[in-house]
Amino acid sequence: MLGLFVFLFGLIIGSFLNCVIWRTYKEESFLGGKSYCPHCKHDLNYLDLFPLFSFLLLKGKCRYCSKKISIQYPLVELSTAILFSITYLYFGISLDLMFWLIIASLSVLIFVYDLKYYIIPDRFIFSAILISIIYLGLSFFKGNLSLDFIALSFLSALGASLFLFLIWFFSKGLAMGFGDVKLAFLIGLILGWPFVVIGVFLGFLFGAMIGTIIVIVKGSRMNAEVPFAPFLLSGMFVTIFLGESILNWYLSLI
Repeated sequence: MLGLFVFLFGLIIGSFLNCVIWRTYKEESFLGGKSYCPHCKHDLNYLDLFPLFSFLLLKGKCRYCSKKISIQYPLVELSTAILFSITYLYFGISLDLMFWLIIASLSVLIFVYDLKYYIIPDRFIFSAILISIIYLGLSFFKGNLSLDFIALSFLSALGASLFLFLIWFFSKGLAMGFGDVKLAFLIGLILGWPFVVIGVFLGFLFGAMIGTIIVIVKGSRMNAEVPFAPFLLSGMFVTIFLGESILNWYLSLI
């Protein structure tokens, strides 16, 4: 029952994240005001706002203007619910779970916003960094983390950020945006050493694989713009859940 609650809670948060993404783009406040159709601007009632289920019941169309509802909305809701469920199964009920659900939510915002608009808002990145620093501090004062571990986390963050900064600098911003440099700091802070290496490597691996597929399928140029944050975040979460196994497998090959 608790797992089902977490899944449903994830659907609700995913719906809220869709609102944050849209209103951030439109430079509107997401803390007040009614939800509305982006096409006809009609206010939505409660029957239109059930995460995932309303999309299915309405057959993917607005009740008022019959325009198609973006597939982004159910995908974000479902993806958030699945990510919340996996996080719950991995961490259980704990302070870690609360922290990771917040990080998961902010990661979904960054993932979708960069994928859709090719930019990472500072408010998303800096919020995640601040929350991560607070979490590390609380864990230290509770005796769950040592000062050496926290120092390594900050060094990992600086190292990952510097690595991507050099790529950004020497490519003159063509290889990636400066938002990815900030995101690398967050990833290093969260993963720490040596897992930051795995996370960043997987991010580049996923980026190369998907980028190659896009070039082949769409016939795009190799220098076509592809958002990099989704790949970095995918690498981060794979490392969170499977990093120990990947590291042990690699060490067994040496």
